[in-house]
Amino acid sequence: MDLLTPDWPVPANVRAVCTTRTGGVSQGPYDSLNLGDHVGDEPQRVARNRAIVAEAMGARPVYMEQVHGVGVARLDADARDGLRADGCFTSHQQVACTIMVADCLPVLLAAEDGSIVGAAHAGWRGACEGVVEATVKAMGVAPASLVAWLGPCIGPEAFEVGDEVRAAFAARDPQDAQHFQPYREGKWLADLPALTRRRLHAMGVSRIHGNDGTRAWCTVANPSRFFSHRRDRVSGRFAAVVWLA
Repeated sequence: MDLLTPDWPVPANVRAVCTTRTGGVSQGPYDSLNLGDHVGDEPQRVARNRAIVAEAMGARPVYMEQVHGVGVARLDADARDGLRADGCFTSHQQVACTIMVADCLPVLLAAEDGSIVGAAHAGWRGACEGVVEATVKAMGVAPASLVAWLGPCIGPEAFEVGDEVRAAFAARDPQDAQHFQPYREGKWLADLPALTRRRLHAMGVSRIHGNDGTRAWCTVANPSRFFSHRRDRVSGRFAAVVWLA
């Protein structure tokens, strides 16, 4: 199994991984470690893939119903899959905050004292509407005490959006417009990692690691390693996960 291990300065009891598309049992466009149960893959294969990941982690991932919104769920020892939210946090051991993606940006968060962890699903809608800010606020600790890690997502060379997306970000913060490069008539290339870093910095989260917008982090540009809905249309999902050991 090909797992990414975040390189970020967190306490030893904070654990995190990001899966890739390899190491599972799914076939066809979902090969092979698809964790999404809503994309058309065979349910028994998804269940097996999730079991493979849980075994490798030694913790229990909680898979949410992500809706590109700003809802944030508190995960306790009894949390079950299917919670409708795009952000989550927990202070319980072995309960893993889990964000599934296939182009959107997964954001992992951890308190510097190892007391709480969180995660957010930052597609453009969620990022624009404030899902990362909502998750940070819900965690209830000083933003300056948090460390963040940004996982793989669609990169700034591939994320083509329309005028309405740039306008939506600029309406919330005019400075966001600098992270959209003109592409063609009515179209722009958006830098989702840079937009998210800007939002985190604005909240007071200054220690931000992981995705720097380079090609190695781009889901579209790395088909052998990452699922991408934008690239393939029919696609599996990988996940970024953080928990307390």
